[in-house]
Amino acid sequence: MAKKAANLNLRKASTAKKDEFYTQLSDIERELKHYKSHFKNKVVYCNCDDPRVSNFFHYFSYNFENLGLKKLVTTCYKNQDADLFSQNNSEQAILLEYTGDKNGNNVPDPEEIGIIHLKGDGDFRSQESIDILKQVDIVVTNPPFSLFREYVAQLVEYDKKFIIVGHQNAIAYKEIFKFIKEDKIWLGYGFKGGAGHFINSHYEDYATAGDHKDGMIRVSGVVWFTNLDISKRHEELILFKKYSDEEYPKYDHYDAINVNKTNEIPMDYKGLMGVPLTFLNKFSIDQFEIVDGLNRYSILDGPTEETRGKYMSQVNGKPIYVRIVIRNKNL
Repeated sequence: MAKKAANLNLRKASTAKKDEFYTQLSDIERELKHYKSHFKNKVVYCNCDDPRVSNFFHYFSYNFENLGLKKLVTTCYKNQDADLFSQNNSEQAILLEYTGDKNGNNVPDPEEIGIIHLKGDGDFRSQESIDILKQVDIVVTNPPFSLFREYVAQLVEYDKKFIIVGHQNAIAYKEIFKFIKEDKIWLGYGFKGGAGHFINSHYEDYATAGDHKDGMIRVSGVVWFTNLDISKRHEELILFKKYSDEEYPKYDHYDAINVNKTNEIPMDYKGLMGVPLTFLNKFSIDQFEIVDGLNRYSILDGPTEETRGKYMSQVNGKPIYVRIVIRNKNL
């Protein structure tokens, strides 16, 4: 019930634009430890974070020297009050700029942080924010759930490296899936237990009893998206099962077999296979090729004259939840 309620809240966020889901420092630390080599002498931009409540700013400012950063830049949408959890009580946004410790105490003191008042509201789509984006190397943040397609498209358009939080359902968005197929975006290491706990004052606390924290909500299916090369994407999945017609039926209207679990991908099948969205957590670019995505229709092509009225991910008359169509490159 808790999981269902949290996912409902995620959908509400998309509608109501209540997108201030603040990420825990522990989740940020757990993921970013895998990217240390990418940060050396780079300018990091957190462009959806009020620095006064953002754990992204905290992480990068306190680890500035350890990571070898060149500069940290943080902007937020409008001027937000840390005690009010982003009530947007000012139309003017701010930019914080940090270039490292100056007094030798290894702490980002207030006098070491430059504060610049932006002319606009700090929306990542504004020309002012885009001009800042052009000058940075890596974007790291938790962007608005409701604007995820647009946000990622902008990062790809300006050829920026990034590590961002999103929901696995975004994989099935045509725009995002296209980037995945083209190897322009992939999944990072992930949240512990496949769920994130976020600070958000707009919703009731649906965290489970064991994970209960005041002011937190638990959202299942959150993932990290990135385009930085990490060792994980080159670790090939060990396959042990053999193909059989009985265990791996074909889709009614698509020439591919259905595989219910990632660890059940047959080791000897040369054709197309439909696998769950969670496959991307184990996806190796060296081992598999992503061909398409299936839901009611092809994620990439949508309904065509040939497929209209058919359910492409259907097996023996039963619709199956979204599938990623893959091929084993090593056979």
